[in-house]
Amino acid sequence: MGSPIVHIEIPMMDPLKAKEFYSKVFGWKVYEKLGFMLFETVPPSVGGSFTKVNEIEGDGITFYIAVDDIDRKLEEIVKAGGRVIKKKKKIAKVGWQATFTDVFGNTLLLFTPLKQPMRVRTQGTD
Repeated sequence: MGSPIVHIEIPMMDPLKAKEFYSKVFGWKVYEKLGFMLFETVPPSVGGSFTKVNEIEGDGITFYIAVDDIDRKLEEIVKAGGRVIKKKKKIAKVGWQATFTDVFGNTLLLFTPLKQPMRVRTQGTD
């Protein structure tokens, strides 16, 4: 058995701004519990938390967020205060990707596979 990702932490300085950005742009459920600002993405998937820091340092962890329409999502990101770093580009035989920063300067990537819909593998399938 492999080791799945079970939690992701995204650094941020303002919990309410993080909640507004990620819930508005990606539809994530963001809520506070036991003093943590937690998020859940669309199942089946991994969730995580926003970790309060005084300053974002380094590049952090890079991860990809699956979307149906990268161009439309980049427009939403910019409207919500994010910034496009690398426009949509094709990855041969795989799909497309684009790089953006959120409202705190975290760098993340959008991904759309060549074949729709994207299947998320869970333990015990395939």
